[in-house]
Amino acid sequence: MKISPFRKLQSLSKKKKIGGEDSFGYSYESPGSMPGTLRIDHNALPPVISLVEYNATDWLNIEETTPEECGKHLGNSSVSWVDVGGIGDQKICQRLGKVFRLHPLILEDIVNVPQRPKLEVYDDQLLIITQMVVPMANRKSFWLEQISFILANRYLLTVQEEDESDCFDGIRDRLKQNKGVIRQHGTDFLAYSLWDAVIDGYFPVLELLGDRIEDLEDEVVIRPTPETLAAIHQVKRELLALRRAIWPQRDALSDLIRDHSPLIQHDNFQYFRDCHDHTVMIIDIIETYRELASGLMDVYLSAMGNKMNEVMQLLTVISTIFIPLTFISGLYGMNFNTANSKWNMPELNWEYGYFICLGVMGGITVALLIFFWRKGWLKM
Repeated sequence: MKISPFRKLQSLSKKKKIGGEDSFGYSYESPGSMPGTLRIDHNALPPVISLVEYNATDWLNIEETTPEECGKHLGNSSVSWVDVGGIGDQKICQRLGKVFRLHPLILEDIVNVPQRPKLEVYDDQLLIITQMVVPMANRKSFWLEQISFILANRYLLTVQEEDESDCFDGIRDRLKQNKGVIRQHGTDFLAYSLWDAVIDGYFPVLELLGDRIEDLEDEVVIRPTPETLAAIHQVKRELLALRRAIWPQRDALSDLIRDHSPLIQHDNFQYFRDCHDHTVMIIDIIETYRELASGLMDVYLSAMGNKMNEVMQLLTVISTIFIPLTFISGLYGMNFNTANSKWNMPELNWEYGYFICLGVMGGITVALLIFFWRKGWLKM
């Protein structure tokens, strides 16, 4: 799918990494709104529609088409995959609903984002809502994007929030090159292939999170800082976002396998079971990482407590040494008669003795601050 530079700039400007303000919130309609009300974000990109039509021998790809043009291909014996990137035009969304005979609630769910991943059964259609995870360019975080599948007998309609950065390039290449068995199957196998690509996209992100957790383990043990605590909190929030995205997909796959929809051939249920196994594996990894992150928090608090004990021990030793000295100097006041001996407070007779004393006190203060700073105590 071709993307103009202007649309790329729009898309990059609206993306927010997980862990920021309101990154976990779901949107809701105003109380009393009619069912099927479409609420489109003003920052949403306008739709770009592409059509892929194929069978065992032929393949057709049409870029930047219209809903009505796609409707002309729905009656063919071939499989039609209509991919919509962007939901920023209400009229085009309504035209899609008319051409594909979408229930108003289906149109509401695919437009009002974000929705909780789920599976909904309608008369001759299946609605599958998933969350795709996309790593950011710096590979230090990610964002989540909603993808909706509307599965019918001869077509599959996919609706994405944006028209770039999806994980379907491998599927498009397999369709074009006729690799594997995907073109020998129907829309249900295509839906499995796309859903499996979405779920498999979680593994690279989890690998990056695992590397970050390992780095944080070393940092917590060797040199913990307040920035380390902020990084641990960020990892925990990202793991929570992944958990909230993948857990409902496991439930949706369980419902799909258990209900045995007539839109899915019996031989293809084993593929969806494999997809379900991947979600279980991802959830296990996420739970393991969450336990490690919680353990890192405990280790950080213990390390900071031990560091504080070391600081207090050193300061206690210094204070203990100077307590009797301060007592003696305070008792006598250091007011020894300089007439009896030239060694009794000779600095009292110096012309600049007062300023020298202030300089010595200032130097001691600066030296102690430098010492505390190099020890890292001033950052606590």
